[in-house]
Amino acid sequence: MKMTLVSLATIFVVASFATFAYASDPSPLQDFCVAVNDTEAFVFVNGKICKNPNMVVAEDFLFRGLNKPGNTSNPLGSRVTPVTVNQLPGLNTLGISAVRIDYAPNGLNPPHTHPRATEILILLKGTLYVGFVTSNPADPALKNKLFTKYLHPGDVFVFPQGLIHFQFNVGKTNAVAFAGLSSQNPGVITIANAVFGSDPPIDPAVLTKAFQVEKDVIDYLQAQFWWNID
Repeated sequence: MKMTLVSLATIFVVASFATFAYASDPSPLQDFCVAVNDTEAFVFVNGKICKNPNMVVAEDFLFRGLNKPGNTSNPLGSRVTPVTVNQLPGLNTLGISAVRIDYAPNGLNPPHTHPRATEILILLKGTLYVGFVTSNPADPALKNKLFTKYLHPGDVFVFPQGLIHFQFNVGKTNAVAFAGLSSQNPGVITIANAVFGSDPPIDPAVLTKAFQVEKDVIDYLQAQFWWNID
């Protein structure tokens, strides 16, 4: 993969959201609001506390490393490299972020949602089977609808905000994708991790009823180690 291709993909996903990032995050009220480390702050805000503008430097708007493959040596065979406000403080209040996703053969980015962002994904290398599922229909007699496609290099697919989606490498080689998200902090809820790997665990009686299975099935699933790939 050439560096120029990576650069073009990054520019694409970032530019794609430049005109409508406000759809998720509040619009900025000044040129920029570079985030500072507020992990020990006594005041919590919807976003990040701003760095003194007189102390802002070019490095606050720079992230290096999306040319480097992520380590896919895990049971899911994939790795997400995020560039959110937590990695790039200059994104604060700008309503945009990006990720690189690497997939080994048969690698999966498992069903998950971004509660605060729409995602637009461009495939650079490999073949992916991707899809998302709609929210519950108004008519209880209908089922949630699944939308899927097979992607090839250069293809673009969008996952609407908050909907469960996934990507699966169905090719015999590694796959690489870049994505832009319409929030500086889109959030991730991996469905299996949240349901079966929460701390403390959800009462098995709840999950047994919800999934209509025997308790030993729930006990088995809750006993697994659920991986996060970002």
